[in-house]
Amino acid sequence: MNAEEIAAGRERWQARYDAARKRDADFTTLSGLEVDPVYGPPPVPTCPGSSGSGGRGVPVHPRSLPHRLPGRTWTIRQFAGFGNARQTNERYKMILGAGGGGLSVAFDMPTLMGRDSDDPQALGEVGHCGVAVDSAVDMDVLFDGIDLAATTTSMTISGPAVPVFCMYLVAAERQGADLSTLDGTLQTDIFKEYIAQKEWLFEPEPHLRLIGDLMEYCAHNIPRYKPLSVSGYHIREAGSTAAQELAYTLADGFGYVELGLSRGLDVNLFAPGLSFFFDAHVDFFEEIAKFRAARRIWARWLRDVYGATDERALWLRFHTQTAGVSLTAQQPVNNVVRTAVEALAAVLGGTNSLHTNALDETLALPTDESAEIALRTQQVLMEEIGVTNVADPLGGSWYVEALTDRIEAEAEEIFAKIKSMGSDGTITSGILRGIEDGWFTGQIAEAAFVYQQALEKGDKRVVGVTHHTGTVTKPLEILRISHEVELEQRKLLAGRRGERDKAAVDAAISRMVDVARTDANIVPAMLDAVRVEATLGEICDALRAEWGVYREPARF
Repeated sequence: MNAEEIAAGRERWQARYDAARKRDADFTTLSGLEVDPVYGPPPVPTCPGSSGSGGRGVPVHPRSLPHRLPGRTWTIRQFAGFGNARQTNERYKMILGAGGGGLSVAFDMPTLMGRDSDDPQALGEVGHCGVAVDSAVDMDVLFDGIDLAATTTSMTISGPAVPVFCMYLVAAERQGADLSTLDGTLQTDIFKEYIAQKEWLFEPEPHLRLIGDLMEYCAHNIPRYKPLSVSGYHIREAGSTAAQELAYTLADGFGYVELGLSRGLDVNLFAPGLSFFFDAHVDFFEEIAKFRAARRIWARWLRDVYGATDERALWLRFHTQTAGVSLTAQQPVNNVVRTAVEALAAVLGGTNSLHTNALDETLALPTDESAEIALRTQQVLMEEIGVTNVADPLGGSWYVEALTDRIEAEAEEIFAKIKSMGSDGTITSGILRGIEDGWFTGQIAEAAFVYQQALEKGDKRVVGVTHHTGTVTKPLEILRISHEVELEQRKLLAGRRGERDKAAVDAAISRMVDVARTDANIVPAMLDAVRVEATLGEICDALRAEWGVYREPARF
């Protein structure tokens, strides 16, 4: 069919559609993109540099999933952590025993902020949103009976990521593992903390120094380990649109590529160690298009902007978590359906690993039963519905291809804006300026406000909340963390402090600070401090004293 025939057919269909009665409904995506009533072959690509439908001509395009060959499954990686290390160890063994393929560690708020459990600022927070980790001994208990050399482990932490990573290495060392063979992922993504999550310790520059040291250390010593998981999940959970999540996340990734290049690292060697972490929200097709656009953009920028020549450096490897923000406290059983749809979108979009949220996570940490339902949701998708048989099965859908092109085009416009904010033409400079000026947080806040307006006007609907609110369901039994967890953790920590060699700890921390004042890599000195049982708070406090702390400017 030639272009004239396509255009004539489109006109005939449009005439019939215009004459027909329309239902009163919202014809936009969750992010507010207007959707046409029908899609056909596009006359021209909508995104400069893209070849349009299917992405032909782009080095790694949506239909090319070298990491997801037909029949090869994603890794089931359930995010878990609560209470103390012993309790979380039991949950990990349950997940692995029930068929989980890897571990993903959730830390409590004091740990995420680089504070010990007996820090005054930790009061009432120990073990509540994840597991408490104060020293390498907690890591020993956390992974007791779990072979770290044979288990891929992801750790979701950014501000104090490097000292926590050192504790993980020491725990593996004590198991007798060959550290050079370890495989896993550390989040480490400090840019998204300033943009959305707000869990930082220092100004951006010291954090980037630590990340650069970590990238160098892993490239030279632990080549399979991924030292960075660039996270869009928290950006989306803060209220961004799908295109904003995609663009801000990939821009952060480009910033870390620039960091690696500034350290003299070979992009073909370190880029395969960069992974990504995306949100799978409830708009099915928009999410699939977002994942497909992400692969296309990453491959093109790595090749054309940063000079990567190895195909593996062009692959976008990503983990996905279903959208916590889509879960509702009202009629929480409905969350099982939402999570299944979101998980299917992630799978059809080509995710490498996946976490499915539990139905009660909007109320509390998951119970054993709800965690099992979340795990079984993935297993039903993996084992029963044939979804692993074909790579990119929605490729060629005119709607999905058009939506992919459109989201890609929006992302490219955002990249141009970020670069224009910088002083030297780099993405990094633009990101730092955007953080300083509050541009990212302002854009996300505006997107969240627009969506909230749509909800309140009834243009967007949430079953059980804005519509269909009657129910026969009863309140859930939820997991509650006892105050005894905090008291026990503080007692254990005090005991460890009394048993260790305090002089050795002080000397190791002093050496670490000395290294921080030079251009040398800080990871070996930090490892030495962890080996003598320096605590997370002691390590981070020493660096706070050296580098200062970051306080977000007040904005009105």
